[in-house]
Amino acid sequence: MRKLKLQMDMTIDGFVAGPEGQMDWMIDMNKDDTALALVNRLIDTSDTLLLGRKMIDGFISYWEGVKRDSPEYEFAGKMIRTPKIVFSKTLKSVKGQNVRVENGPLVETVTQLKTQPGKDILVYGGATFVSSLLEHRLIDELNLYVHPVAIGKGMQIFAQRTPLSLANSVGCPSGVVFNTYT
Repeated sequence: MRKLKLQMDMTIDGFVAGPEGQMDWMIDMNKDDTALALVNRLIDTSDTLLLGRKMIDGFISYWEGVKRDSPEYEFAGKMIRTPKIVFSKTLKSVKGQNVRVENGPLVETVTQLKTQPGKDILVYGGATFVSSLLEHRLIDELNLYVHPVAIGKGMQIFAQRTPLSLANSVGCPSGVVFNTYT
């Protein structure tokens, strides 16, 4: 059975975005070879991306807009080529390459996806979507990239006490710490 893995950036005080969804606190990890290797390893072990409706517009336009001379170009290609499933109760279609919309019930659909053959499934967010996956205990592995900044308030993904087991932790020169929990 395939694992459902979360990859999410987080502040040291547990927020995944500012109160209005701001991500300006994130450290640019493009010059951090350790961080890049960890991010690439995670996407390379996956063949499907899950996204919530609120995240899709920025995600698709960002990765499809990366220029050939950008240091992110190779990674952007992975993001574009990897099939993406957007969960939405309102959208019927989304513009973008290798994107489909899923309107079915979350628990049943994700459970069914996990039983299909293939590599693991990677979840990128957003906060509300990830919270729903966590609430229903659908995520098998949490890869939380903790940035060395506190923002005091914002969006969180945990709505209740959630015991986790630390499987791995790697500090990077950028100051970001990659923690993997099961």
